[in-house]
Parts: sequence; structure tokens; C-alpha cells
Amino acid sequence: MPPLAYRPSVLAWQVFRGSDAIRHGLLSPHQLRSSAWVRLRRDVYADSRLDRDHRLACQGVSLRMPGGTVLAGPSAAYLHGVEHAAGFADDVHVLAPWATSVRTQRGLRVHTTLSPRRAGDAVASGRLGRRLTPGAVVDGPPKPGATVDGPPTPGAMVGGPPTPPDQLSPSDAPTFRAADMSPWSQPAVAAWETGAWLDPVRAVGIVDSLLAGGLTDLGALAEVAERFADRPGGRRACRVFDLADPGAQSPPESHLRVRLVLGGLPRPVTQHPVRLPSNLVLRPDLALLTTSDPLVEGRGSHQTTPMRVAPDGRPEWTLIRL
Repeated sequence: MPPLAYRPSVLAWQVFRGSDAIRHGLLSPHQLRSSAWVRLRRDVYADSRLDRDHRLACQGVSLRMPGGTVLAGPSAAYLHGVEHAAGFADDVHVLAPWATSVRTQRGLRVHTTLSPRRAGDAVASGRLGRRLTPGAVVDGPPKPGATVDGPPTPGAMVGGPPTPPDQLSPSDAPTFRAADMSPWSQPAVAAWETGAWLDPVRAVGIVDSLLAGGLTDLGALAEVAERFADRPGGRRACRVFDLADPGAQSPPESHLRVRLVLGGLPRPVTQHPVRLPSNLVLRPDLALLTTSDPLVEGRGSHQTTPMRVAPDGRPEWTLIRL
């Protein structure tokens, strides 16, 4: 017979260690197997009513991470509001202390920091320090003894306390913190980590969204690329930054633009104005400007026969809807 769904109020809407719940007499091993809970990782459970998204995956990982671990790369980008950066089933990327015993496993991708002797080199300044705009919310745990009747109410993000330079993670200086998970990289550094670790097509889509959302800017990316140029993945990250464009308006648009460039075509221009004979100005997602018969790509339903657009005094354009 399946176990009955029993939720103690202190565990409602929470992520917790199963062993802790059993030790404190809140649940039995049999009750942990009920439909009230979802198992996220070994010994990590969550209220089954919580959204199955990457934030929940990050919360589950955080419960088993040692001190000094930072959520990084696409996981940090997700926590800053780039929802397509990662999903519930995707690996959680973390940057762990260089001497940690944590290793990559199913659902967890571990990257190690530099040794403490070199950690001080990672301290960022200038533009990187100014772009600290929280992009996620904190769902605080309920107060002791409180009864929780619904999901937590989102609160304000809080920045972590200053860290001495000799203790900073090489991921970069300031990080963001929430009450229920490890801190995560700030946007410019999350963009660098994403570019260094992921394939270029996916990475550019994430970096484009960070730029378009105002979470970072090209100047901050240039600074972090220069600062981390000699680190593993530095060249890959610089290539991704070169391909990034703050004018992109959707991940599919970013992916198509990168594939065109990697395929040897000229770099498309985003939102290029095309004036029609009626003086109507179109701004297609992508435009190839250096061909004798320019191409523009517009958002809309798929169209197998390209349209011809001939602005006065300009070459004809071929409009392709994807």
C-alpha cells in the first residue's frame, strides 16, 4: 500500500535532507517515499508542489555542497533570470574550492577554482563591481513553529557579506546569495563561465540574453575576458563574447546567427532597418548585408517561398520567415 502523503508544516514548500527529517522525528523513511515529496538527489528531498525548474535543482545541490562552493555558468545565468539557460533536468554547474572532494556526477558538473596562492588574482574591480543588480528572488524558510498554507512569497535578493581578497573564489569577487542555496556568480562572470564551458551556439544564446536583459554589458564582458584570458577556456569565452549581440531578441535568433557565422557566412546584423516603397520600415531579426541579393529573416510562420522586398534605390531583399 502506498504511504499516505503527510507534510509537517515545517517542511511544507521546502527542500531538505531526508536524514535530518528522520533524525528529528518529522518523517519516517516510509513517509519520505510518499507523493508529498520528490527526491532531488541522494538524501535530498523537496515538497512535490514546488515547480520543477533549475532553481529547485540548484537548491537540492546546495544542500550537499561544501563551504566556498559557488553556483556558476548557466546555473548562475538562470538564477539571474535567463530561464532558457538551464532546465530542471540539466546539470547544475558549480565552482568548488580547488582541494574539494566533490566530483562531477549525474546532475552535477563540478569545476575547480585556482589554488589559494592564485585566488587573489581573481578579484574584479571597476565595471564588474558596478553591475551588481540582483536578478532572482529569495524564498526564505518559514519561521520556527509557523504554519505554511501556501508557497513562500518572493522577497528581495540580498548580497553576500564582503569576502577578504585572499578568500575569494577565482570565479570573481562579489557573488549573490539566497537564504536557501549556495551563492552564485555575478552576471559578467557567469557569462564568461558559460562561454568557457558550453558549446558556442548554446553559450551565445545565454550571453545574448544577459546582455539584452541589462544584467551586464559589452564593456564588462571585455574586462572579465581580459582578466581571465590565461585561464582554461579563456579563448573559447572570448570567441563567444565576439559572437554575442545585445540586439538579439530570442534564443532561436541567437542560435541561427551563430550557426550562420560558424558556417562561413558574413555576420548578420540584428534589427537592421529595411524601408519599403510605402515608407514602412521593417526591422527583421537578422539581415545579411554584404551579398548582392541581401537576405533578411523575419519572425513568423514558416514560409517556403521567399518574399521579394524592393526598397526604392536599394537592392532587392529576400525575406525568409522562420
